[in-house]
This record gives sequence, C-alpha cells and structure tokens, in this order.
Amino acid sequence: MSGLICLSIFAYSINTNHISFMNNLTSKIYLLVVGLFVTLTVSAQQITGVVKDTGGQPLAGVSVFIDGTTTGTSTDIDGKYVIDIDNASGKTLIFSFIGMRTQEVRIGSSHVYDIVMEDDSNFLEETVVIGYATVKRKDLMGSVSSVDSKTLAAVPVTSVSEALTGRMAGVQVTTTEGDPDADVKIRVRGTGSITQDSSPLYIVDGFPVESISDIPASDIQSIDVLKDAFSTAIYGSRGANGVVLVTTKGGTSGKISVNYNVYWGQKWMANKDAIQVNDAYDFVKNQYELALIRGGSTYEDSFVPTFGVFEDIDLYKDVQGNDWLDAVFGNTGRVFSHNISVSGSTDKVRWTASYAHLGDNAIMTGSTYRRDNLNFKTSYKPVKQLSFDINARYSGTEIMGSGANSINDSGSTSGNGRLKHAVQYSPIPLEGAVEGSDLEEDYGDTAPPLTSVADNDNRRYRRNWTVNGAVTWHIIDNLNLKVEGGYDDYTQENDRFYGLTTYYVDQTAQPEYRNHPAAH
Repeated sequence: MSGLICLSIFAYSINTNHISFMNNLTSKIYLLVVGLFVTLTVSAQQITGVVKDTGGQPLAGVSVFIDGTTTGTSTDIDGKYVIDIDNASGKTLIFSFIGMRTQEVRIGSSHVYDIVMEDDSNFLEETVVIGYATVKRKDLMGSVSSVDSKTLAAVPVTSVSEALTGRMAGVQVTTTEGDPDADVKIRVRGTGSITQDSSPLYIVDGFPVESISDIPASDIQSIDVLKDAFSTAIYGSRGANGVVLVTTKGGTSGKISVNYNVYWGQKWMANKDAIQVNDAYDFVKNQYELALIRGGSTYEDSFVPTFGVFEDIDLYKDVQGNDWLDAVFGNTGRVFSHNISVSGSTDKVRWTASYAHLGDNAIMTGSTYRRDNLNFKTSYKPVKQLSFDINARYSGTEIMGSGANSINDSGSTSGNGRLKHAVQYSPIPLEGAVEGSDLEEDYGDTAPPLTSVADNDNRRYRRNWTVNGAVTWHIIDNLNLKVEGGYDDYTQENDRFYGLTTYYVDQTAQPEYRNHPAAH
C-alpha cells in the first residue's frame, strides 16, 4: 500500500525535526498537517508476462483476457502483455490466437505468467473454399481472420453478423439503427465510401449471396474473412472490399447423430442512469430559468399560465412525473432460441438437416423479432471421380416495430425518432399550454413518446428460398471440372402505418389533419 510508505516517510521527517523540543500545541498542528497528506490506497494487481511460440519467438496480437469478464488486452510486438485487475487470485487467464491452441492459466500468488503456445494442428488441417479451389488453412495465402462454430454458438444473437463484433482484427462490425431487423454493416480494413457501397462480398458454401443475416449461427461451421489483395486477385472487383466466406455444417462420418440446443435469456437497457432526464421539479425549474434568459414578458405570458407562479414551484417536488425513457425502452427483453440437427453418412452419401427458431422480444415497446430456418445439405459421390453437392435453405422472418428512429422510403433517417421523444418530452402534461407560447418553439415538434411508437408501427414478413447445386468431375490429379448453379427466391411484405405525429403525415397530410390535436 502506497499510504503506508508515505506514512513512514513523514514519521522519519518528524523524528529528525526533534518533536520533543516543540510545545504540545505545535506538535498537534504538525501531526494534523501530516495526516492530511497520508492516504491509503489499494493498487490493482498487475498481471504481466510474455507469450512465445514453441520456437521461442514472441507472438504479437495474442488475445489475453480474464475469463468471465470484459477485461483483456493484446500482446505487443515483443509478445508482452499487461493487465490491471482487482482481486485477481483464483481467476483464469485465457490466451487465444488464430492457428494456436487456446490456453487457460489459473492466477495464483504470482504476478508474472509466461506462456508458450502450440500450433493447433486440427485447425491448420481444416479446408477453406477459396474461389476455384479448396485449400488447407496452413497453405492459405494472404491476411485472413477466422471464427469457428464454437465461438458463434457461445454468443446467442439475432444476426450472425453481430457475433463477429470485436472478434476479428481489421474487421469492423456496426449496427446501423435500433430497428429489430437493423442492417449490420461489416467493413474490412476500415474501407468506406460516401457514394458507393463498401460492403464485402459474401460467399456461402461457394455461392455469392447478398446477406448472411438470415443464416442461424447454429448452421455455420466457420467464417473466414479475406482482407488483402489476395481476395481481389481471386474474385475480381467484387472482392475489393474484402470477402466473407461462410461454410455451413455438413454431415459427419459415422452413424446418424442428433443434436439439440436451447437458449433462453433476458436483456434490459444498460446504463440507463447515464441518460439524464428531468423529473417534474427540475423540468419546471429549467423552464423558469429559460423564461428569465428570454426576458421580456416570457415569464408572464408563457411560464405562469403553464406552471403557475415561481413562489409555488416547490409544489412540483411532490409531483411524480412520467419517466418516458423507461416507458419506451424499459421493457425486459426475452430471447428464446433452439435448434435441432440430424446428420449421417455412408460410404457414398453425407447429409445433414436442421431446423432453428429464434424469438426476440426487444426492450423497446412494440418491437419483436421471429425467425425460422430450415437447412438441408448433402453430398453424393457415386464413383471416385464424380460427386454431387446440394444445399437448400429456407428462412422465414417476421419483424414488428420500427426501432429508435424513423426510416423513410429512401432509407435515411427522418429525425422523428422515438428516442428523441423519450428524452425531450415533458414529464408533466402540457396540453393546451404549448400552442401560441414560447414553449411551442421547444416542444412543438415533439410528440407523446408512446403515441409516437404507436404511430410508427411497422410489420415486415420476409421469405427466402435458396437452392445451390454443383457437379464435380475429377479428371486427373490437380484438375477438376466443376459446374455450379443456384436459385434464390426472395419476397418481402412491408406493412407500414403512419400516424398523425409522424414526419411523413406532417409533410404530406391535408391542413385539417395536420392541425389535429393528436399531431402535437
């Protein structure tokens, strides 16, 4: 403890100045001054070490984190790492690196943990379909980031794109909006453009697709992201923004196997207290101060008719105002996901069939997400030189709710968002007091938050059928002839309701409807 060291230093200083020659009052004052400088602080325990490979070379970029927490770091160019954590004893350090076996170390009394990581031979022997060929990971050229099925299954999220967040170096994953079905943008190498699309090319089992959001994580074997010019050399201009390769699970050797997984969880708004909203008393006091700033007759003409005289402002301390943020975003969301898969193989046939269901009730009022997936994948090899592959997928999605912001038909935000209303709207009723007063400038464009949610109702039904097939003829060694074909059927029904408080109605409705009391 640094405080104990500080205390010993000042004690020595007192002895050297001969306290015995001081009078009693002077001694007490001196000791009081010393006490003001003495603080007892407990420093977080610092865990350090070096990570190397079996050849003794330092490994840079190794992920090091405390199991069960978000505390972690990465090794530097010399393989060194430093983690500050309180009460570290008994916790577990996790070391992970692509192509290496993940290691776990139990923290004891020591502060230094040097690690030697070994190659993961099974990972390196796995194959990846790259363009026109199937290669092993250890022979793969270029910069590649990968995520396996275990990592995806450990993060039960609505979209598999969300599971990639923070798990791939050089890959940025962001959610565009608060909509239950909001698009998740994936950017490789930080590429971006104002006028052009910067999305990477998605390849699922060798076939290009528009999105991977409708594929359940339980059906994915691995995801590999090509991040450099190597992808452009294979896929041409379509791979200029990177390539996301998705490999779905196939049948395994042996007898028929059945797997069933189920997940249930809850979610709620994090750090709600970080968003400061006014209660009834603070709101009225702020309006009074605003009236004074505006000066003139604002106090008499605007404040008094709405809130009363200032001398009675303390009455609002006993008023329980509306917590609109809690009313709109305070729901306890529930997530239920389960999936079942059946697979098997013989000498000539390998197959797998699966069904997955995801139900997500969001924390925002009126927002839900439902998705059902069916998948069938088979490979038939009648002779050594010939093989047939078929992959069929179905996805049915139902989305209710419009998210935190209003999105118009062009895909841009109109500014009439539910989050805006929940934060800005008055915690006490203002009906009849806004129109014609200075408050109209401040609150004339806001609407009751729950009314705003109901007036922006949106229901979408999406159906997607995808069937891919391939015939491969092994002519001679290192020469294959492969013919591929696919069918993709996508339909979406969008039912949108625009109420009187929406930006759309305000700009297009007739004046008699626009001036309706419910629109303010």
